[in-house]
Amino acid sequence: MPAKSRFTRLDAFTKTVEDARVRTTSGGIVTIASLLVIFWLSWGEWADYRRVTVRPELVVDKGRGEKMEISMNISFPRVPCELITLDVMDVSGELQMGVTHGVNKVRLSPESEGSKVIEVKALDLHQDEAPHLDPNYCGECFGAPAPSSASKPGCCNTCDEVREAYTSISWSFGRGEGVEQCEREHYAEHLDAQRKEGCRLEGSVRVNKVIGNFHIAPGKSFSNGNLHVHDLENYFRDESHTFTHKIHHLRFGPQLSEAVIADMQKKHANTGPGGWTNHHINPLDATEQQTTEKAFNFMYFIKVVSTAYLPIGWEKEAGRPAKHEELLGATYDGSYKGSIETHQYSVTSHKRNLAGGNDEEAGHKERIHARGGIPGVFFSYDISPMKVINREVREKSFSGFLVGLCAVIGGTLTVAAAVDRALYEGANKIKKMHAN
Repeated sequence: MPAKSRFTRLDAFTKTVEDARVRTTSGGIVTIASLLVIFWLSWGEWADYRRVTVRPELVVDKGRGEKMEISMNISFPRVPCELITLDVMDVSGELQMGVTHGVNKVRLSPESEGSKVIEVKALDLHQDEAPHLDPNYCGECFGAPAPSSASKPGCCNTCDEVREAYTSISWSFGRGEGVEQCEREHYAEHLDAQRKEGCRLEGSVRVNKVIGNFHIAPGKSFSNGNLHVHDLENYFRDESHTFTHKIHHLRFGPQLSEAVIADMQKKHANTGPGGWTNHHINPLDATEQQTTEKAFNFMYFIKVVSTAYLPIGWEKEAGRPAKHEELLGATYDGSYKGSIETHQYSVTSHKRNLAGGNDEEAGHKERIHARGGIPGVFFSYDISPMKVINREVREKSFSGFLVGLCAVIGGTLTVAAAVDRALYEGANKIKKMHAN
């Protein structure tokens, strides 16, 4: 038997001759309707195939030796910039005292004048490096060892260098009375002129990703044995100084641009409730605390959770260094397609008067506060051992899309054929009934 005949016997799709086919008006209407239904359902299948959803996963964070960026913008309307010090420390033993790198101090006008910006980069009141002095001049350190950062080794040529020398051996500095360098730079006069001003700290610092804390407190800081101490003399001289503050934002991890946030929210809408975490929402943003007491501190206890967002195709960018890893304070913009590594956090807060006593004013008479401490704002952060991974996925594969498309076409045509057959048979029966 010829091969052609063998295949002919296997044909499951038998054909009728053209003359045996009957075309009806109802059949044309059913055909047009079925085509419209096929196009509509096919578009739905395509939309399902292209839809990206976000699947959250919870895993153990196995990262080691990592760094973490802390970005802040905090205003203190009743403490001048000269008296504010930012210190960072962690359980690994690393201590950063008087942090200035990556952080700006913004001088603000007195609160009664609206706390307007006076100067943005006023990190020191006494930046006079004495260029007018004799090149052979070597200022006295008044019994303290010269600081290693001195402009001239073994000498204290500026007021700031004398302060650093005093700090290195835990001496209180005060207003610099009797110190030649400070009197030459009018340090006390500048301090008095700015005493009613406020200050805003803004910028970022990079810390070890371990348990630690950072705090904003008055006066130069120094370590005395196992104690961390601040020189509070100038802070307590003025009755108007308090640590009333407003946290404009506090973020752990790099900034996400509006384009990235909008894209995440769009994917969240596709996923439904509970399928996505709000990477960009920081619970301490716009927090404001008031006090009229000088000896008062505020404590925030923060639980940091590492969070990763993995867009589709992020593996292609895995080998390239991201901009935020190289630049402090960089932003994830819409052009970045790699994995987004950031942090979320929860927070609880506590405040107390350093004079001690019970907490009757807050309605907790049974609560007794300890006595002593340093006035200021303290942030203690703990790192969660778990990590949240939000992974973008397509709910339907390409093969699934093809199967769905075939089901749509085949099912629609089968139903349409049944409807057309029913209409045709019905019309014929009605004609016969009328003929009889």
